[in-house]
Amino acid sequence: MRIVNVHQAKTHLSRLIDDAHAGETIVLAKAGQPWARLMPLAPPPPQRIPGRLRSQGPLTNPNVLLEPMPADELACWENGALLPASEQP
Repeated sequence: MRIVNVHQAKTHLSRLIDDAHAGETIVLAKAGQPWARLMPLAPPPPQRIPGRLRSQGPLTNPNVLLEPMPADELACWENGALLPASEQP
């Protein structure tokens, strides 16, 4: 968390807004006292890391993904609720 004086904030507002958008929280101070907080509206999305699961190694039997599902599991997918009962509207 960075503390910035109001005069400095007025001079560098565009840069401070970009820093806040990048995820930094900036405290605006008036006469040395914290006065307001400049922060992003939403957290930045997580960065996608290509090849993250490469260390897991290849699938031992990739053809299993192409086999049909058992009937009971397929019924759960087709008839099951997407949300648990407590979360459904």
